[in-house]
Amino acid sequence: MKHIVKIMVLLVAISACWIGLLQTSIIPRSHTWLLPIYFIISLGCYGLLMVGVGLMNFPTCPQEALLLHQDIDEAKEFLKRRGVDVGSD
Repeated sequence: MKHIVKIMVLLVAISACWIGLLQTSIIPRSHTWLLPIYFIISLGCYGLLMVGVGLMNFPTCPQEALLLHQDIDEAKEFLKRRGVDVGSD
């Protein structure tokens, strides 16, 4: 199932629940109108949480770091040959 279809199904389900709550008087109408705002705020908090968890679990790659340092050294040497001052180490 495509990702966009999953999102659309979720939005339709949430909208149906919201309209159902508006039609019935289970929750006071003044509270029901605020549910989309609460949903958006909750979605933002969830997104920030996922970014934080992703940063905490960010893997370290010592082999890739070594390759990156080699690339930086090669670039510095190339620029020095071209006469560009790359600063001190």
